[in-house]
Amino acid sequence: MDKRKLSLIAISVSLLSGQSLAAGFQLNSQSATGIGRAFSGDAVIADNASVLSRNPAAMAMFDQKALSLGLTYADVDVTIKDVAYTTPFAAENLGGENDAADNKVIPNIYYIHPINDSFAVGVGAFSNFGTGTDISSLNNTGASMTPVDLLGQTEIVTSNFNASVSYRINQQFSIGAGVDLIYGEGKLKRQGEIVGEPVNSGQDTLVDVEADGWAIGGILGATYEINDKNRLGMSYRVSPTFKADGTVELNGAKFEEIHIPLPNIFQIAGYHELSPSWAVHYTAQHTSWGDFDHITVSGNYPDTTLKSYQWKNSWLFSVGGTYSINQNWTARAGYMHDKGVVDEISSLSIPDSDRNWYTAGASYHLNKNSSIDFGLAFVRGEDVEVREMSGIPGIGEVVGHTRSDAIYYSMQYSHMF
Repeated sequence: MDKRKLSLIAISVSLLSGQSLAAGFQLNSQSATGIGRAFSGDAVIADNASVLSRNPAAMAMFDQKALSLGLTYADVDVTIKDVAYTTPFAAENLGGENDAADNKVIPNIYYIHPINDSFAVGVGAFSNFGTGTDISSLNNTGASMTPVDLLGQTEIVTSNFNASVSYRINQQFSIGAGVDLIYGEGKLKRQGEIVGEPVNSGQDTLVDVEADGWAIGGILGATYEINDKNRLGMSYRVSPTFKADGTVELNGAKFEEIHIPLPNIFQIAGYHELSPSWAVHYTAQHTSWGDFDHITVSGNYPDTTLKSYQWKNSWLFSVGGTYSINQNWTARAGYMHDKGVVDEISSLSIPDSDRNWYTAGASYHLNKNSSIDFGLAFVRGEDVEVREMSGIPGIGEVVGHTRSDAIYYSMQYSHMF
């Protein structure tokens, strides 16, 4: 395989991995209550079974069986504009795409079962990543040459199936551990005409990927209950190198597997009840995006590093409050600042930036054991200039501007029995 073809493969596969992993598309959607408070304190509040997604040790605070069923609708707004570059023939401007992302419906379910005063077990199913973009329309603008290796269609969905156990050491300390079974599937298409290359009906297919796979990770957690009004929690999620199998055709070369390293996630959280009506809570979370160093493929050719990154580790911080209006209604609100991860290497298909979350939510208590919970979040990114090198001969650097916003609508039913 010549070096030019290998370069095209490297760029194309990087689009698949980036689209599924970029912080701009990382889904914070595990519960309606969490969305309503910007996930502040979510590793220790333990007001319903969804705490299982953040900290298995918090199951020790349940003395009844708990079930939560939820659904989140993510209305994602990705804008790409002013995509331009200079060829040996002319300066080209491809324009942009105002609706580059697909919206998502994201379900979740959690169940916690106390065994005795010391042990509890739980299971959950939720998603950490999932999105889709399509900027292939920028290949059809009539330009003499287009960076077809950078523009196309991407679809990614992941599901996390968790089983956890907690152990109460004493009145203050509890610990927990869980296993994550992660399933992911994705489709990727990069197709267009390359000037000077043999074509079939005016189209070269550089990338045609349909792959899925399973990976195993885990989570460790701990809680410290200072008293019945104040508590702290922390957790550390260990993520695997994800392997996807399937049809992986890249510019005529066929591989069988793509290997993608996932970042680890550490978080600490606090909850403090100020009065019978008011409580405040907060979270600080560190994600080791620096571990996402390179993508490899294997199969019919020797294992090959396709793309190296210079991403940076990232922090997010959130703070929120909960107010008990009366015996039927509880209100909550929160704010989150989520740092972007892209550093020196950027991409049109990764519209990443710092993001601010403005959230609100409420619970209607049907009775003392059941509630319907609502959450709403407005996520606002920043306008970012992207500079990316195309592997198509004669194009070179492509410049564009991206922005990624979203609105999350979430509802769940929670029950203690």
